[in-house]
Amino acid sequence: MLLVRKSVGWTLAAATVVALVGAGGPPAAAARPSPDRTITWHPCEQDATADCGTLSVPVDWDHPDGERFDLALARRAAPDKEARAGSLVFGPGGPGDSGVDRVLTGMQRFGEDLPRRFDIVSFDPRGTGRSHPVVCATSLLAAQPQVIADQAEFAATLAGNARLRADCRARTGPLVDHVDTASAARDLDAIRAALGEPKLTFHGSSYGTLLGLQYAELFPHRVRAMVLESVVDHSRETRSFLDTQAVTAQDSFDEFVTWCASAPQCALHGRDVRAAWAGLRARAERGELPDLDHPGALLTPFLLSRLAQRAFYEPEWARLAEDIRAMESARVTPTRAAAAPPEASPYPFAVFCQDWSLPVRDYREYAEHLRRMARLAPDLRYPQAVFALSTCLGTPTPVANPQHRLRVRTDVPLLLASTRHDPASGYNWATTVARQLGRHGVLLTYEGWGHGSYTTSTCMSRAIDRYLVDAVTPARGTWCPAVAPAA
Repeated sequence: MLLVRKSVGWTLAAATVVALVGAGGPPAAAARPSPDRTITWHPCEQDATADCGTLSVPVDWDHPDGERFDLALARRAAPDKEARAGSLVFGPGGPGDSGVDRVLTGMQRFGEDLPRRFDIVSFDPRGTGRSHPVVCATSLLAAQPQVIADQAEFAATLAGNARLRADCRARTGPLVDHVDTASAARDLDAIRAALGEPKLTFHGSSYGTLLGLQYAELFPHRVRAMVLESVVDHSRETRSFLDTQAVTAQDSFDEFVTWCASAPQCALHGRDVRAAWAGLRARAERGELPDLDHPGALLTPFLLSRLAQRAFYEPEWARLAEDIRAMESARVTPTRAAAAPPEASPYPFAVFCQDWSLPVRDYREYAEHLRRMARLAPDLRYPQAVFALSTCLGTPTPVANPQHRLRVRTDVPLLLASTRHDPASGYNWATTVARQLGRHGVLLTYEGWGHGSYTTSTCMSRAIDRYLVDAVTPARGTWCPAVAPAA
């Protein structure tokens, strides 16, 4: 779910690695097309075989006649109009992934059958990408610590985050306070209406599953079919959120160690992988571990953990083993002068901080969270979720879209597609969401590894395609066998 992107030397920005509490009331009125509420498609500049367009939506859905902005969209039309079943809207992850880019460059994501049967449509969610992105001073983003060291740094982070929020608001405008996923769900219904679809066919991935779930809560009778791949559990409070993320990260590391012990092609085969990893972590703590991808830069303990967790997304076990062996013998090189940073940078993690309330009173409580996660994840002590605490520290409460248990009452069951050993959206989240959905959801399990399964497992992709095309839901308890990762 969480994707933390770094640029060496001058910034660490969060991008990629949750007020529906009262959703029992009536949903918002249906979004109806009008002359300024339609999409005008034109050939994309990057690829004329795809269509690009914009859709005007309110900054604040509670004031639909107020200020507006443009959502950026992209579409690839189904080639066979007679076989076409409608539009399939893809919900990108992150937060901060670009749905427009996914349509332009990542069509392999949708297999062969879906692009033949559906117009594939996606968009950049509000506040990200081409859809009026939240932008903030690069220097303030760079000042956010990855891991807070003491009470003085805790206080400095609180003060720095307050300055950051004020700067983002000054640079971005009113939208900065309305980038939560509940607002994006209303955007999604406006897209559905503008496409002329009476009901929504949707495939959400990772953070895009939160978008789908919140749409299903708001507009339960407008869902035709909804796939939620690598699902996010938006019911977790601070401790539960951190603990489940730590357990998930450690599980993936354990799977890597098991593979290396049995795979002769592993660069660390026959060695104590955990000991080798602990040696790297000790060097990172001393500030002596080079970043192989950026000469002159160093890996912190947090970035070392992130390196492994990101390798588990595919997974890329063989490459991680080779990197560990290479880092063992790598030595620090003279630091090169960093390129001058831009004055301002996108900050898609603003979305996350409006979706999650993760309060921490002081450094004492923060340090206890770190100690507990270290017990749960002794190898990956700083999962990507750690950065969520520091970047959202001091966010005013209540947040726009706080955590809550699901109240979904759709006419059709939602399909959860979950991987047993997912390093980011853990299987522990999928099972909890499935219980919250009850008869309104079905869990399809991939007994393998990685963040996502549609492009990994033919068994999974066939079941998902059949559900999306023909509305045939897999039987409860259906699972697909693991596919060995590429060597």
